[in-house]
Amino acid sequence: MKLRTALVLALAVLAPLSASAHKQWIVPSQAVVNGNDVWVTFDGAVSNQLFFPDHVAMRLDNVTVTGPDGRPAELKNASTGKYRSTFDVQLQQTGTYRVSNVNAGLSARWDTPESLAAKAKAEAEGKPSTGPDAPPETRGGFLRNATPEDLASKVPADAKNLQITESNSRVETFVTNGAPNTTALAATGKGIELAPVTHPNDLFAGEEASFRVLVDGKPAAGLEFEIVRGGTRYRNAQDDLKATTDGDGLLKVTWPEAGMYWLETSVQDDKPSNPKASQRRLVYVVTLEVLPQ
Repeated sequence: MKLRTALVLALAVLAPLSASAHKQWIVPSQAVVNGNDVWVTFDGAVSNQLFFPDHVAMRLDNVTVTGPDGRPAELKNASTGKYRSTFDVQLQQTGTYRVSNVNAGLSARWDTPESLAAKAKAEAEGKPSTGPDAPPETRGGFLRNATPEDLASKVPADAKNLQITESNSRVETFVTNGAPNTTALAATGKGIELAPVTHPNDLFAGEEASFRVLVDGKPAAGLEFEIVRGGTRYRNAQDDLKATTDGDGLLKVTWPEAGMYWLETSVQDDKPSNPKASQRRLVYVVTLEVLPQ
């Protein structure tokens, strides 16, 4: 028992810091199916390990399914537990389905006279005045998932250094029944999206796949993706890959082996649509199944 405990502790020390970062994901029970009465079960969570639910369940309020004809499909048997949410989709049509969780909103951060005084005191005493090690009284105010009405009613009139950020996040996956198509993959023109060059349900180990990455409907160059194969709980390193979109917005990935892969990128810019915001943060996450040759 002592030897086993020591081994677990040693592995924890060796694990990379990035392995502890929370990752959002939606993962299908299978991504490529074929039949007349086919069901796929999906799990959604925010976790430290892929695809092992160990932190919090994903909320299903904004999860949508787009069918092969471009119309909404129904989530069935939806349930949210402590660590994961789950739902079924009946694939009644032939073609490709897009399952997405899209969230958009505003966040605000500001200083109050009291927090500014606390920061000045901390600096005078040689203590951190910002960051996780700063005293709680230095942190001022914060709003998450705020509406314009929230900003008007909840940000105090004496707020200092007010910073408002617009956010848009998309977490998604794709499943195909029979022959794939691309109707459900049409870009909405909002936030970061993946446009098919290689179909997302036509991926094989050892082969290169290409996707065009869009920001607000336009090809985006220089976006760096983190790519991690699932099952991180059962290996000592994430074995993550890095790939960056080229000048035409193309992301090219050669899959080292079969499995379920998690891809994530983000960008921050000064192009918010809300005039009250000074900056914008976009996040994109997709789960893709890579099959053996």
